[in-house]
Amino acid sequence: MTLIRPSQTEDIPAIAAIYARHVLHGTGTFEIDPPSPDDMAQRRVDVLAKGLPYLVAAKGDQVMGFAYCNWFKPRPAYRFSAEDSIYLADEAIGQGLGRALLAELMAQAEKAGVRKLIAVIGDSANHGSIGVHRSAGFSMVGVLKSCGWKFDQWLDVVMMDKALGLGATRAPQT
Repeated sequence: MTLIRPSQTEDIPAIAAIYARHVLHGTGTFEIDPPSPDDMAQRRVDVLAKGLPYLVAAKGDQVMGFAYCNWFKPRPAYRFSAEDSIYLADEAIGQGLGRALLAELMAQAEKAGVRKLIAVIGDSANHGSIGVHRSAGFSMVGVLKSCGWKFDQWLDVVMMDKALGLGATRAPQT
């Protein structure tokens, strides 16, 4: 049985390994060099310090995937909009873990005050991520054509979004 839970410091080596695989072999991220486990640990600390969720999908002691959100942009006007990130181990793809991680991430992001969750999906051929977001109620916003260069090819970025909670129906309490 797979459990979606808050990430722990001891999950960092597995998180770094999963992400490194995507960096080196995938187009879902436009990073070229895999960050070190120390870099990934610092990124996690940064997300958690902002009061935002950083989750893992764990099967027993094995981390099968992770998801987090971070503020979309650093300027104060964006403080209710966050960008989500979801990465799965190869053996976890197609088992519904991306959908489960995204569902829990949305619930926790809403509790943290996020009103708009934004998916910035690397590569318009990333049908898995596009499908997971669509199944969770995200809407297509647009495609930024040929804005990333990786693996000797131009790659698009797909933008999707979803309102959380009250969304834009009411002003937030600040």
